[in-house]
Parts: sequence; structure tokens; C-alpha cells
Amino acid sequence: MSKPNDNPADPFKKALAEATKVMADDPDLSVTYSVDPPGATNDSVRLPQVSRRMTREEVLLARGTADSLALRHKFHDPATALRYQPDGQMARDLYDAMETARTEAVGAQYMPGTASNIDVKIESEARRKGYGDIRDKAQAPLATAAGYLIRHLATGRPMPAGADNVMELWRGFIEESCGGTLDNLETVLTDQQAFAKFARQLIEDLGYGDQLGEDPDMPEDDAEDGSSEDQDEQPDSTGQDDGDEDEDMDAAPEQSQEEQQDASEAQVSMDESADTEFEDDAEMPEGEAPLEPPAPQPVSQADPNYAVYVTDDDEEIGAEELAEPQELERLRAYLDQQLEPLKGAVSRLANKLQRRLQAQQNRSWEFDREEGILDAGRLARVVAQPTTPLSFKVEKDTEFRDTVVTLLLDNSGSMRGRPISIAAICADVLARTLERCNVKVEILGFTTRAWKGGKAREKWLADGRPQQPGRLNDLRHIIYKGADAPWRRTRDNLGLMMKEGLLKENIDGEALEWAHRRVVNRPEARKILMVISDGAPVDDSTLSVNPANYLEKHLRDVIAMVEKRKAVELLAIGIGHDVTRYYDRAVTITDVEQLAGAMTEQLAGLFDSDPRKRARVLGMRKVG
Repeated sequence: MSKPNDNPADPFKKALAEATKVMADDPDLSVTYSVDPPGATNDSVRLPQVSRRMTREEVLLARGTADSLALRHKFHDPATALRYQPDGQMARDLYDAMETARTEAVGAQYMPGTASNIDVKIESEARRKGYGDIRDKAQAPLATAAGYLIRHLATGRPMPAGADNVMELWRGFIEESCGGTLDNLETVLTDQQAFAKFARQLIEDLGYGDQLGEDPDMPEDDAEDGSSEDQDEQPDSTGQDDGDEDEDMDAAPEQSQEEQQDASEAQVSMDESADTEFEDDAEMPEGEAPLEPPAPQPVSQADPNYAVYVTDDDEEIGAEELAEPQELERLRAYLDQQLEPLKGAVSRLANKLQRRLQAQQNRSWEFDREEGILDAGRLARVVAQPTTPLSFKVEKDTEFRDTVVTLLLDNSGSMRGRPISIAAICADVLARTLERCNVKVEILGFTTRAWKGGKAREKWLADGRPQQPGRLNDLRHIIYKGADAPWRRTRDNLGLMMKEGLLKENIDGEALEWAHRRVVNRPEARKILMVISDGAPVDDSTLSVNPANYLEKHLRDVIAMVEKRKAVELLAIGIGHDVTRYYDRAVTITDVEQLAGAMTEQLAGLFDSDPRKRARVLGMRKVG
């Protein structure tokens, strides 16, 4: 007989964990349950939490999620996926969605019962994201629709409610664009490498071929094509034709490399003019032929020497994906309750900022122009003196009609409590205020996924602790509000900052570079980036195995890059920390309750029409 305090859900969770390991064919797989979004790494699976009540919905969702992740673990090879992964974000989303659909479809062939379980998971996701209510194709995610269609065609099963709506909205376009390619689905489904090529062809058919990057199967051929025009006229010079490519891909790596070497040597004997170039290829030691282009892009544009040990578990994620809607509502209510005493003062400052901005938005005119809009107010003098020429006027442009502001908030553990609460509410109020003035606002946050290094450090330890590994933790970059998202739809997202366990380490340099990369690609003419932080970059895992100033140096390098390029206006507010030693335009406050006033004055100064006032406000100073 169980003890009164035993959780009745524990036997089910234990049984499901064991079944997941068997289905994944990995007895060492770690299975956990969490309120965080489900996910998986190479050695672990995170399933949705099952409460003591064990509602039917909880149980079915956990089973469906477990089946999906277990099948991906069994039938998905990360190395193959990485080799063929496209470069562009949209192409990558399409690629990942189709690969997930493939693993679920292959699993359904071996274990038909998994298909109905996964249907429940898909239906739950579709309901949570409101897919059933979408009527416009432009609002439905194309990548998700493509994944649904692949699953539907591969299994023959109808998609669950909501998911079928998204699939049907895009189905005509996908089938029209990719009809011929889709006919090959059954022949490539069980071969991940063949399916990866198939997915890349679909992506090209859909119009995203420019995001695919280099073809990973032909790095040597591309180099040879550019080295000799005669090669195009000698298709048989290597002893192969294009039809043998697929056979080559299935050959062992050692054999394929030897054949490439022999082909290069044969080409040398047939074309003496290409001697030097092909000798280099022939002398390449075995095992060193790269699958990717030989000169990978540096991790950081600001500092090519900045290193990251592994990025597999880094994430850029929307706040709504880190908590259920009900939890976000609860956290937002808690945030409002915490800040009730300050709301009056913050609102007054926001109103002051709005008045200053709107005063500059009032129409102003230049008079006595030779062309423009006829100045009706001066027609009387034309009537009195007919020889007087007509007078025209021209409306002056306001500086900030085409502006975007990005707020980058430090989500480190040292911000816990009152600092993060005030930062969240100030960001919220400023977003509302600027939106009223037709200024777009993006709100971002940065932290890490774990204390003390997380999966990155575990891999480093397993690899034998190499020297100078670079950044050694898993990043978590959070999008609380996109620049194009209206405030009313993202209001609850800021409550996520109140979630216990969210705030961890802070790696400011990479976060600033990420935020700059996002805002610099915006279409607005003027771009402003405001950083709010309470300290220097700190990550114990990274700093314990690198120079003590490793993260701080990178932050300085990123700031120098941003300020040198001048595409974005950068300013910072330090809470109890002197950020003026990093940023040219900076304010340091000693009390978090001064944050609202500092943010208001900084932004008002940026929009001030008087350059002298703007320079004075943006000068380095300390408040408090």
C-alpha cells in the first residue's frame, strides 16, 4: 500500500520513461518531466509535466510527446542532419519540420500505435497556437504546414483538428510548386541522407534556394569547375558521370576520398596547365577533406578570435514558448501586483515622454516657398496686391516617424527580485508609450539555460577538458516582444521574467551582437538599441577555464564594432554598476526605482529636435 504522500502520477511517469527508452533503443537515455517546453538532446528527453491529478489530456499529451521524441532519437542522425542543414532561417525551419515528420512517419510504419499518440500531441499544439482560427495563408507558418503535409502524405492519416487547417491553407501552393519532387517521397522516407537531399530540393522548389548554402556533396567539384574551362568539355575525365553521384554518397568515406584523389591525379595528367592547383588536392592527407567550406565564418564579427566550445544547446526562443498561456497570465498578474506602488510614478513619466514626442510630431511648416502646398493664409495679400506672387508652404519631416527601438534586458540571476520587476514594467510601459507615437519597439532578454555550464560543460568534460575552450555554457536569448508585434498581444510575455529559475548567468557580448544583428536588418531608417544591465558579463563555467577578462573583452569588442559602424544608436543604463566604462552613451543609476526616469530621459533625449539638448542628455553621467 502506497504512502499518503506518494505522488499517484509517479508509477505512470516511471513506466512512460522506460517505454521511451525502449522505443528510442537507448537504455541510457535520460527522461525527465518539466513545465518547460518539451525537447531533446543527444542523451536526454524532456517531457511535459504530469500532475497528481493525471488528467486524460496530460497523460495523452505526455505519451504523444514521448513517442515523437523517442522516434526522432531512434531514426535521426544529428551528424547527417547538420551536414545538409541550410544556412537561412526559413529554409532551416522547413528542413527541421520535414525531418520531424519523416521520423514520425517511419516510426508509424514499425509501430502503428505511435501515430495516434502523436496525433494528440499535434492537436494540442495546434489548439494552443490557435491554428484552427487562422483564415489567411499569410498568418499560417509555411514550415509547419510543410511538415504536416509530409506526414500526411507519408502515413495517409488525416491531420488533427487545427493542424489540418494550416496544412490545407498552404497545400495548393506546395503541391503546385513541388509536385514533381513530392512524387519521390516514398522512395526516400527511410533513408535520412536521401531525404535530406529531397528536403533541400523541396526548399528550392518553394523559392528559398538562396538560403540553402553550399551543396555539401560537391565541395571538390565546385573547386574544379572554377579552375579549368576544359573540364566541362571532358565529362568522362574522372571515370564517372553525374548519374554515379548517389552511389558515391553511399560509399565509405575512405573509399570516396581515394577516388577523388585518383580523379584529381588523372586530371593532372590530362591537363598540364592545371598542374599546381590539382597537386594541392592530390596531396591532401586522408581524413582532412572538409564537408563544409574550408573557411567557416567566425563566431563573432566583432572578434574573430572569440571562441565557443559548442552551440548545440543554445536557443533563441519566444517567451510564449517557455511557459503555458495560463502560467504567463499568472506571472503577469504577479508582476502587476509587485509594481502596484510604482505604477503611478512610472505612468507619469511615460505620459511626460509621450507629450514630448507628440509635441515634436505636431505638424510644422516652412513658409514662403516657391513650390509646395498653397498657403491659404496668405491669399489675402495676393487679393490686395495682385502683383504679389503666390506663397507656398512645405511640411517639415519629423526625425522619428520611421524608427525602431530595441530594449535588451539583462536576465541574469543578480537581477532577481525588485530589479527585474522594475525592468519588466518599465519596458512594458515604454513599449506602450512608443507604440502610441508610431515608434516600433522590440524587447529582448538574455541569460543562460543552466548554471555552471550546462550541456556545453558536460561535453567539454567528456572530451577530456581541452585547453582554452572559449564560451562554455548554453545561451538562452528570449524574444519578449517582436518589433512588428502589437503590445496587446505580447503583454503577458513580460511576466515570464518573474518565473522561478529563469534568471541565470549573463554573457553580454554575444547578447548585444545578437540584438544588433536583429535590429540592423530592420527596414526602419533609424535604429536605437538600449541595454539595461546590472553588472559585467559573468559566467563561472567560462571564466574558470579562460582568461579572467575573456567575456568582458568580447563585450568591449562588440560595443566598439556597433559604435564604429554607426548603423545603430547604442546606449546603456547600468543598475548599480558603472557601465560608462563600456559604453560611450551611458547612465548609471544607484536605485532601481530610478530606472523609469532614466529610460524616459534617455529616449526623450534621442528624439529631441535640438542637437545640443540631445548631446547633453546622452552624455556620460551618473544618477543618484
